[in-house]
Amino acid sequence: MLHSINLLLALAGVLLLSVASPGPNFLIVTSTAIASRSAGVMTGLGLAAASGTWALIAIAGLSLIVTHVAWIGAVLRVAGALYLIWLGMKMIATARRPLCAAEPSTVSGWAATRKGYVVSMTNPKSVAFYGSIFALMVPAHAPLWLNTAVVALSIGISCAWYCTMALLASHPAVRRTLIRRKAALDTAAGVLLMGLGGRLLLGR
Repeated sequence: MLHSINLLLALAGVLLLSVASPGPNFLIVTSTAIASRSAGVMTGLGLAAASGTWALIAIAGLSLIVTHVAWIGAVLRVAGALYLIWLGMKMIATARRPLCAAEPSTVSGWAATRKGYVVSMTNPKSVAFYGSIFALMVPAHAPLWLNTAVVALSIGISCAWYCTMALLASHPAVRRTLIRRKAALDTAAGVLLMGLGGRLLLGR
């Protein structure tokens, strides 16, 4: 029992470091939150749901699948790269579109949740993390309660981090500052997403 608790604590630390590192997930949740706090939180929930899905897949043997069926890893990489490039182009195209501080969001809660989920599920960083470090830390024949705790931990940590980022980005003072710099920030974020996608396409 003590070993399992220590495992969960170690896994929690690794998960926190993973979600806290900058990447597509962070960019999506913060850029969405600037337009709407509720949409940003719903995006965070979508990202959390994806973390739970990845945890389930990892427990089911993601590392073995990716290792022994090479084309699956290649397809995931290309799909993720193309989606990041598309998101980046969309952000750049709308970067100079003004966003009124009082403008209500036109993004539904479901659309925001779906966007967060799809971004994380097509993020090769998630494949790399859950297919390697995560899979190695979770015992192959762990009891059901431990596997359930691992999935719940993945969802909880992701939810807490991304929803906190959404609330921070949508804070009135922070939001006003970000809105004033929307064109530059959206363009920079779009270029970064396209760069990440291009790098993935080249297999680097």
